Amino acid sequence: MTDLSAASQRSRISVDIRLLVFFSGLAALSWEVVWQIKSTLALGVSAWGTALTLATTMGGMSLGALLTGHILKNKNRLRPVRLYGILEILIGLSGLLLPAAFQIIDRFDIWVYATHPDYAALVHILSIAAALGIPTFCLGATLPVIGLVAQQHKMSLALLYGLNTLGAACGVLAAAFLLIPLLGVSGTIAAVAAVNITVGFTAIFVTDAGVFEQKKHRQKKQGATVATVTWTAALMTAFVTGFATFALEVAWFRSLTSAFLSTTDAFAMMLAAVLVALGAGARLVGFLKKRQYNLGAILSCAAILILLATPLVERFDRLNFFSTIPVMMILNWFFMSLYVVGVPMLFLGVALPWLLDEQKNPKRWGGIYSLNAFAAVLGSVTAAWVLLPAFGFARTAWLIGALVLLTGLPLLPRARRAVFLAAGITALLVAVVFESGIGRTRVQGWPEQKGLTGEILAFHEGPDATISAMDYGDGRRILIINGFLTTSESSSDNWIDSLHYMPWMGHLPMLMHPDPKKALVICFGTGQTAHAVRLEKPETLNIVDLNKAVLKMAPIFTTNQNVLQDPIVKTTVMDGRAYLRRTQEKYDVITLEPMPPNFAGTGALYSREFYQAAREKMTENGIIAQWMPFHLMSDFSSASIAAALQSVFPNAVLWLDPPSTTGILIGSVNEDIDLTKNLPGYDRAEIARDMSAEDVRKAFILDRKAVEAYSRFGQIVSDDNQILSYGKEILATRRGDYFNTQENFQLLEKITNRPLLSPTSEN
Repeated sequence: MTDLSAASQRSRISVDIRLLVFFSGLAALSWEVVWQIKSTLALGVSAWGTALTLATTMGGMSLGALLTGHILKNKNRLRPVRLYGILEILIGLSGLLLPAAFQIIDRFDIWVYATHPDYAALVHILSIAAALGIPTFCLGATLPVIGLVAQQHKMSLALLYGLNTLGAACGVLAAAFLLIPLLGVSGTIAAVAAVNITVGFTAIFVTDAGVFEQKKHRQKKQGATVATVTWTAALMTAFVTGFATFALEVAWFRSLTSAFLSTTDAFAMMLAAVLVALGAGARLVGFLKKRQYNLGAILSCAAILILLATPLVERFDRLNFFSTIPVMMILNWFFMSLYVVGVPMLFLGVALPWLLDEQKNPKRWGGIYSLNAFAAVLGSVTAAWVLLPAFGFARTAWLIGALVLLTGLPLLPRARRAVFLAAGITALLVAVVFESGIGRTRVQGWPEQKGLTGEILAFHEGPDATISAMDYGDGRRILIINGFLTTSESSSDNWIDSLHYMPWMGHLPMLMHPDPKKALVICFGTGQTAHAVRLEKPETLNIVDLNKAVLKMAPIFTTNQNVLQDPIVKTTVMDGRAYLRRTQEKYDVITLEPMPPNFAGTGALYSREFYQAAREKMTENGIIAQWMPFHLMSDFSSASIAAALQSVFPNAVLWLDPPSTTGILIGSVNEDIDLTKNLPGYDRAEIARDMSAEDVRKAFILDRKAVEAYSRFGQIVSDDNQILSYGKEILATRRGDYFNTQENFQLLEKITNRPLLSPTSEN
């Protein structure tokens, strides 16, 4: 009876530990989502900021695993479950301090750019390290502790690692689809901290099984298990698989975003698919070892699958993933990612837990894990800044596949190496033969889906984005960023109406200001807006764009009339919101046409906090113009953007470009003027424009009171609620589907109580 009771107790503790490890992983990736949001808001959206956050996260985890493993190696008596609980509580408590920490980083960033801009990069590194150092260190420290927990309870470390990774996949989905949409960022921080603290207290007061005699246990088991991989080979394998996993994520994700749209939901689903595969790979370790599979064979198969999967990933944009049912579209993204990318990742994901499971002391667990984490950072940075710009994503994947194959071959018996080498070479030949010519003969994304062909005039694949300029030979040239048609120019009558709003994004706010001397254009595109601003004769014109490649492609588009060469023009490569915080300039006019609001990282340019930053850098009669892409948003999203701008600029109106039916939301610092009638610019020197003052006045469809009424149909967009980036509203955008235009006009007609211009079928 006593034996049965003890067995039942052990079984219950085993289940408890598995649940704790699962929820610990769920919280960990939820934190990573929050960290990324907070760091981009504090330092701006950029590849540098993303890499810095990743490097800090993985670096802290690497250091935590390494030092903790070294310390625990010499501890003969300890309580690993209790220690695990303490680490989880520390992660949760430090997470609660995140908002205050990032507020300090925000202020520090502004001060540095104002006083010591040359030290900005160093300050960024130190700031993010200070904010994330404790939680990331504790996250890494849990790995060797979990190893001791596994030893104490005679469990497989690979099994616990797999559960932790599967929990991480659920954490990504929970953060993107549940926590942030329902609770906002601040509520998500509280909820995730509660998960960590609950896991911690449960481990300490419920699951703790007492003191563990580590040395005695190790001596008793010494020699019972023979490692299949030498220590040197284990370190090399840990390094290569960490490097390959994150380098592939960068390379493949760059391609998949061109097929799936660069929305936060798409990123979440792709990352979840990879984590599910890695977690499943960890769960397979015990099964594979029992059947005496060779790790070298598994790695060689992973390499072959990487090579064979790449031609499929190249062609994802030619498949129809889109659906009028949002849930089905999301599931399409997930299962196609899991099917094509997940299979090679599953084989690759076997390696690290396999190696961890073969080691018997915390120092070695920490050493392997920290090296893997360090290599992950190196892989992502190398792929983004070196391999992608030099070779493109397909060839980058080939190189990674070859590296994994060369790592796996030495682990094989000599007799089998030739077979796997031949299979790998065959897979590489297949990948080369079936390469689709991205960047040379075609561009991924929208133009291909429409069955259009054209000449690629310029192509850039870098850490920020994939950018292409194409000429269709009918007078039309387009700019594509991550598969999305961002802007274009045309001399053809078939297209000119849909592009009419672009110069008026520049003309309109300049005409509404009595004396605009300083103007700021955020997001350059093809440069038509910037050229229109220049035509209105400001004394200085600042242009800010996130990507240097966009500015380099400016000469391709003739409609901007070489605006960047004008001596009054100054260009800055930076996130527009970060620039507004950092600059000491005051502007009379600010106009912006960023990527659609539901694209990853773009929502920060449509939020209340952004408009507050803009107002602080505007003169007393300042005018701001915000693009309103009705064809790419639901009516709720459009009204929410209006609500955000109107909350900062109470004197706000909505102008509708007659030919294109694209909206331009105008806000004024001066609250005493009627913006629908005030066009002092027409009294200045004569400038060639294609609309008279009367035509412009007629195009104002919502005056100040009407915008207030319009705003009540939405919710103020804020950094905290992230409603344009997370939740059901981002599913409203579907490439090639313009039903949202009709929804928007039905709402606008309801407010104005009059019919408006019929929306065009395309914008």
